[in-house]
Amino acid sequence: MTSMTVRKLEIDDWPAVWRLMEPVIRAGETYPYAMNMTVDEARHMWLDVTEAAYVAEDERGNILGTCYIKPNQPTLGAHVANCGYMVAEKARGEGVASMMCEHSQKEAVRLGYRAMQFNLVVKTNEISVHLWKKLGFHIVGTLPGAFNHAVHGFVDAYIMYKVLVDG
Repeated sequence: MTSMTVRKLEIDDWPAVWRLMEPVIRAGETYPYAMNMTVDEARHMWLDVTEAAYVAEDERGNILGTCYIKPNQPTLGAHVANCGYMVAEKARGEGVASMMCEHSQKEAVRLGYRAMQFNLVVKTNEISVHLWKKLGFHIVGTLPGAFNHAVHGFVDAYIMYKVLVDG
């Protein structure tokens, strides 16, 4: 794999970001978004209602993944970040998600968050569950049948949590 960097997502990146997001959304296996979500709906969800969005790119400027940070809850719960990550199919298994998650944790602290929570990690997404555990997240709850998986039907989902700032 070539070297990678993570940087703020610029509006001109959106077409490339949508190209990597669309197959993930259409598959209906890891995110609860409507499988027929439009490009405009995706853009609104990924960019307009988040605090910050980023892309991972290789040295040639190819976008390999994207992530966002936003408050998990309003006001009294806004000190806990929520993030979402998507990696281009051709770049999976190359460390892109790890790098974006590590970057997003640092950014979350910089932005004033004290913890990070993933609200719906699908149990059948074993690669992500393993990765988040490796990066220090803990399963703090199981939601029985909370995700309507396009292939497996109703499957469990996890709430995963990590304290970023002690005290």
